Amino acid sequence: MSTELGTELLSTVTVVWIALPLFLGFVIYLLPALDRYLALAIALVSTAYGLYQILDPANAQLQLVGSFGITLAIDSLSGYFVLTNALVTLAVVLYCWPKVARGAGGNVSGKTAFFFAQIAFLHGSMNAVFICADFMSLYVALEVIGVAAFLLIAYPRSDRTLWVGLRYLFVSNTAMLFYLLGAVLVYQSNNSFAFEGLKNAPWEAIALISLGLLTKGGVFISGLWLPLTHAESDTPVSALLSGAVIKTGVFPLVRCALLVEEVGPMLQLFSIGTALLGTGCALFERDTKRTLAWSTISQMGFVLMTPAAAGIYALSHGLAKAALFLSAGRLPSRKFAELKQQPASRSLWLIILIASLSISGFPLLVGFGAKALTLKGLDGWSAIAMNIAAVGTAAVLAKFIFLPFTKSSAKMNNSFWMAAVVLLVGLAAGGAVYVEQYTTANLIKSLVTIAGGWLAYYLFVRKQLATDSGQIALFQASERIEHLIGSMSIVLLLLFWWAIP
Repeated sequence: MSTELGTELLSTVTVVWIALPLFLGFVIYLLPALDRYLALAIALVSTAYGLYQILDPANAQLQLVGSFGITLAIDSLSGYFVLTNALVTLAVVLYCWPKVARGAGGNVSGKTAFFFAQIAFLHGSMNAVFICADFMSLYVALEVIGVAAFLLIAYPRSDRTLWVGLRYLFVSNTAMLFYLLGAVLVYQSNNSFAFEGLKNAPWEAIALISLGLLTKGGVFISGLWLPLTHAESDTPVSALLSGAVIKTGVFPLVRCALLVEEVGPMLQLFSIGTALLGTGCALFERDTKRTLAWSTISQMGFVLMTPAAAGIYALSHGLAKAALFLSAGRLPSRKFAELKQQPASRSLWLIILIASLSISGFPLLVGFGAKALTLKGLDGWSAIAMNIAAVGTAAVLAKFIFLPFTKSSAKMNNSFWMAAVVLLVGLAAGGAVYVEQYTTANLIKSLVTIAGGWLAYYLFVRKQLATDSGQIALFQASERIEHLIGSMSIVLLLLFWWAIP
C-alpha cells in the first residue's frame, strides 16, 4: 500500500513539476514585472527535483492517460539530465538579470518578458524530454523545443539571427518528419508508442527515429547545422543551446540504447565519428564561439559512447560549456589572433581555465570522473579512437587556457559572477562525488592525456592561431543549408545499411 501511495505521490509531483514552467511561462506575459523571479523559481524547483532523482535510487515507470497515453520513466539517468537543464537555465537567468544594458558590446542586455517566457517554455519542454518514455510524447516535446529555441535564437531580430533561426527550424522540422515516420512504424508493430516497442519494430523504424534524434542531438555529419547556430546566437542563448538544449536529442538515444541491445553498437560507431569529427574541426577553428560549438559536437560523441555514464558526462559538459560560452561573450574579441594582442582579465581567465580543465578531464572537477567512467569499459579500436579524441579535446581547450591575461582584473557586473559561481560550484561539487574513480591509473591517464593535448597544441595548433585568414572554406561549404539536407541523407543511408539484416 505504501508503495502505491509513493508512486501516486511521485506521479502527482511529476505532473505538477512538468506543468509548472508552462503555466508560469504564460503568467510571465500577464505579470511581466515578475519575469525574472518566475524564471528563477522554475530553475530552482527543477534543481531540487533533479537532485532528488539522483540521490533516490528507486526507479519509477508511470503511465498517464491510459495504456496508449503518456509513459514516464523516472530514474537517476533522467535526474542527471534534469539537473543539467536546471543549473544551466539558472545560470542563464542570472546572467540576463540586469534590466539595462551593461558590459562590453552590450553582451548583457535588458531582456523582456518575452525572452523569459520562452526560457520557461523551453525549460519545461526539455524536462518533459528527460522523463518521457514514449515516442509520441517525445515528438511533441521536441517540436515545442524547436519553436522555443528558434524564438530565442531570433530574439535580437537582426537579419543574421533571423536567418540562423529559420535555418535551425527548417533542419529541425525536416529531421522530425523522419522521426515521426519511424514512430508510426513502432505503433503499427506494437499498438503502443513506448520506447520498449523498438525491440519489435521493423528496422526501418530504428533508422528513421535514429536519424531524427541524431540530427537534433548534433551527432556526426547530421549535426553540421550546430556550429553556425550556436556561434551566431546571443551569448546566453549559445550557453543554453550547447549546455542543455542539445542534450534533448541525445537523451532518447541513450535511453533506447539501454533498452534495445541492437541500438548500442550502432551508436558507438556514430559516437566515435562524432568525437573525432568535432575535435578535428575545432582544432582548425580561429573563432572562439565556433571552436566551442565544434567542441560541443565532439562531446556529444562522449555522451553517447557509454550510455551508463551518459548522465554524469552530460552534466559535466553542460556546466562547463555554459560557463565557457558565457565567458567567451565577455572576451574583447572572438578571433584568437586578436585575443593574443588583447589580453583578458585574470578573473575571467580563471573561469575559462576551470571550465576548460573540467572538459579536459582534470582531477578534482566533475569532468574527471565523467571521462574516467566513459572510457573505462572501452577496449580495442574504440578505446584507441576515443582516447585520441580525448587528447584532441585537451588540445582544443588549450586554445583558451593559454590565452594571455592581465593581472589587473576588469570590473564585471554581478549577474555574470552569479552565473559563473553556479556553474563552477557545480563542477567542483560533482568532482567530489565519484571518489572511487580517483585511482592511480586514472589519475596518471588523465594527466598524460591533458599533457599530450597541450603538447599537440604547442607543436601544431598554436602557430595557425596567430593568423586570421577567416573561416575555412570546407566548413563554409558543408554548412550550407542544401548540404545539411544532403548530410542527413548520407546518415540515413548509413543507418539503413546498418539496420538491414
